Amino acid sequence: MKTTNRLMMLSVTAALAGWSAGASASAFQLLEQNASGLGNAYSGQAAAAENASTIYYNPAGMTRLPGQQISFSFTAIQPSVKFGNTSSAMPPLVPLGTNGGDAGGWNYLPTGYLSWQINPQLWAGVGVTSPFGLKTEYDAGFIGRFQSQKTQLKTYDINPSVAWKINDVVSLGAGVSYQHANLTQNKSTFGGVVGGAAVVLPTSYDLSDNAWGWNVGAMFAPAPDTRIGVAYRSSMGYNLSGGVNVVGAFATTGTGAVRLPDTLSAGLSQKLTDRWQLLADLTLTRWSSIKTLGLNLANGVASAPVNLQFSDTWRAGVGANYKWTQDFTLKLGVAYDKSPVSDQYRTTILPDNDRTWLAIGGKYQVGKAGTIDFGYAHLFVKNSSINQLQNTAPLGFSGNVVGNYKDSVDIVSVQYTHSF
Repeated sequence: MKTTNRLMMLSVTAALAGWSAGASASAFQLLEQNASGLGNAYSGQAAAAENASTIYYNPAGMTRLPGQQISFSFTAIQPSVKFGNTSSAMPPLVPLGTNGGDAGGWNYLPTGYLSWQINPQLWAGVGVTSPFGLKTEYDAGFIGRFQSQKTQLKTYDINPSVAWKINDVVSLGAGVSYQHANLTQNKSTFGGVVGGAAVVLPTSYDLSDNAWGWNVGAMFAPAPDTRIGVAYRSSMGYNLSGGVNVVGAFATTGTGAVRLPDTLSAGLSQKLTDRWQLLADLTLTRWSSIKTLGLNLANGVASAPVNLQFSDTWRAGVGANYKWTQDFTLKLGVAYDKSPVSDQYRTTILPDNDRTWLAIGGKYQVGKAGTIDFGYAHLFVKNSSINQLQNTAPLGFSGNVVGNYKDSVDIVSVQYTHSF
């Protein structure tokens, strides 16, 4: 029991270490909660149940993990976000500026899990993850600096879970999530014209809140070589609050409400031969819970809302595992991921669009108790346009950002799992 407690503390500490996450799935959802699924483009994760990371994807999968198991993953995500100007405009007397360079860059995401079998029918576990994350950071002098210079969202989620094996065919799982969210932004604010020169005020926001949620899952094994998984994660409502600082004008506090979306996923794992395994999934994310993001400032100054008008999305993936040798399994995967962002409402904060995943990875058995998973994926993001016209009152002369975006994402991940 002392060993278990120490391992749990290591898991929590690793996953709460400093990190900076950039969105890889549509909008700002992060699927990269393990490395073992990356090689399959996260296809069929609701049915895969390879290791303790099933706590995130489908807690019912713990019933396939005998004894105790601990698992850590570390993922590096490199989105590339490049803007090309066509007909943007700035507030009065403000230079137009630059295209902002690459607003992506390397970001890092650790996760940790622990599961243990209490008796032949009951399992318990805990996962420490980051289900949502976003970072866009443009170079100084970016054309869109009055709308966004740097925006970052971080979430930290602690998810204790239980699983119950009803019989050899049906297993059920459930968990609760305690999640912390932190949203920061730096931008410029137009302060008017004084003495024939534009007044530009550096502006920053730092908002945070905590929220509770829950997740449930079921796993069915209608045949020895077939598994079907269904999993649901609830939405989470936040009342973000914190400091708002407009340098040279005022410092105050602000509050804003947002509800992060719920997800429903169905997955399939089918053993085809002694060497080949097929994985597939379909996932619905109800992004329509987010329409606008706005702040109510304590000093009564109006804050223009960011109009997002997200739509619900779906994601479909297919993967395959090939048992190359007794100790090594090759993984392949492809997926298509719809974006909730439409051309009309695309912003400099989230210049997102539909993407296609191509992934490869592997799993290596280390002795009797350890496994190392690794993977790489490239995401081909559809080119997109932006037409944010905010250079008139009452939006505070935030400039017109009109142009095109070329985006892509590269992901590499490694994971170690140990069974006791």
